[in-house]
Parts: sequence; C-alpha cells; structure tokens
Amino acid sequence: MDLEKFDVQSLMDKAMEMVVLYAPKLILAIITLFVGLWLINMLSRGIGFLLEKRQLDVSLRRWLTTILSLVLKACLLISVISMIGVQTTSFIAMLGAAGLAIGLALQGSLTNFAGGVLILFFKPYKVGDYIKTNGEEGFVESIDIFYTFLRTMDSKHVILPNGPLANGNLVNYTMDPTRRVELSVGISYHNRFEDAEAALLAMIAEEPRVLQEPKPFIGVTGYGDSSIDLTVRAWVKNEDYWPVFFDLNKRVKPALDKAKVSIPFPQRDVHLFQPKS
Repeated sequence: MDLEKFDVQSLMDKAMEMVVLYAPKLILAIITLFVGLWLINMLSRGIGFLLEKRQLDVSLRRWLTTILSLVLKACLLISVISMIGVQTTSFIAMLGAAGLAIGLALQGSLTNFAGGVLILFFKPYKVGDYIKTNGEEGFVESIDIFYTFLRTMDSKHVILPNGPLANGNLVNYTMDPTRRVELSVGISYHNRFEDAEAALLAMIAEEPRVLQEPKPFIGVTGYGDSSIDLTVRAWVKNEDYWPVFFDLNKRVKPALDKAKVSIPFPQRDVHLFQPKS
C-alpha cells in the first residue's frame, strides 16, 4: 500500500461531512421511533378500553388491538427509514407482494377470520346458545376468532369454521328468553275432541314451568288413517324446554287414560275372498 496516497485528513473530513449530514436525520428518526411507539401503545390501550366499554368479546378486542398496533408500527418503521434517507419504494413493493402471496395462501383462514370478526361483533349467537347450522346442532361452548366449538346433546364436540357460519343460514333456538314446546298426539275417532282438549289442558295446568302467557293451545292438525291428530303447544323458559318437553310427553297417556280418551294404534281391515271352484 502506498502510504503517501493514504490521505487520513481527507478521510476524516469525509467522515465529518457524513456525520454532519446524517446525524440530525438519525437523531430525529430515533426520537420519532420512540415517540411513535409510545403513541401507538397509548392508542392501542385507549381503543381496547373503548371496545371493552362496548362489551365487545375479549378475543375480538385482542385481535383488533393487535392488528391495529402491527399496522401502525409497520407504517412508523417505513417512515423512520425514509427519514434517514433510505428509498422505501422497493421496500413497500416487496411488502405488498409478500402480503398478496400470504393472503392467497391463507385464503380459507382469512375467510374464517373475517367470519369470526363478524360473529363476535354482531353476535348472532353467544356462548351457551343452542344453534343449528350446516347440518350440525348443539350448545355453543366457545367462539374463537377462526372457529366455533359446539357440544351436541350426546356430548360430541363439533368444530365449525366461522366463514360458512357468518355467510350461511343459522337457527338460534335460545336467542329469545322463551321457547314453545310442541307435542303431537293422536286420539281415536270415537272420542270427542273436547274431552281430549280438557284432559290435556288440565295436564298442562299442573306443570308449574309452563308459562300462562302466551296461553297453551290445542288444535286439530289432521285426520290420519287411524287417529285424529292433535297439536299441543305450550310456552316455557329456554332453560326449561327439554325437561318440560320430556315430562309432558310422559304425562300425556295417563292424562288421556284418566279422561277415557284412547290413543289408537294403526289398524287395517283385511278382506279375504274365496275364489269359486
């Protein structure tokens, strides 16, 4: 190496020039970074507090505040880098391409995520409700951001993706505080409807869990091959539906027997013809 050509003073001058040129930008960028992070944390906490006051679901609150924080931090990082003098156009394009690729790869998961956000925000059902959807029915055990967990009547656990739930048909049996119990009863043709009606109404009146309003209803719904078909309707609280349903079904026959009203079984008249020899 030629020491005569090695000009230390020129290198020092160049370094000082670079420091004078970039030091203020670097200090300003560092200050902006720390202040921006502090403001983002304060904003995330404030939004989380507002969502909590609106009684939004805990899972949805966490996801919304996390996503908001990540987006704001990404924007802050890009701003800080551009303040130093680094060209961010290609960097932003690269992030956009990566985001598009990830979005296409996780299309199904993103659909479930969007469905979970809609479910947790609009609340078509909540934990503890009894719902029927997509051929499955049961009690809602938990609602995640991607999946809803059901427990069927025979204690099977069903995991349903939130995307189809948010965009498909759904029956919520427990959204209202009351529910109607409906029974089907058949009586013989030789019995009077009034006798059966009085016996069934007396049976319902003995059940304290049946509500007086709306009033119980009994009507004729059809005439079968062997019986007059009756429909019995009574309103109960949601939590009493299944106990009352089974108890009333169990007490129908004793009540009709006491009133001497018979429940027929299917009958057929068979005619035999002897061919002539």
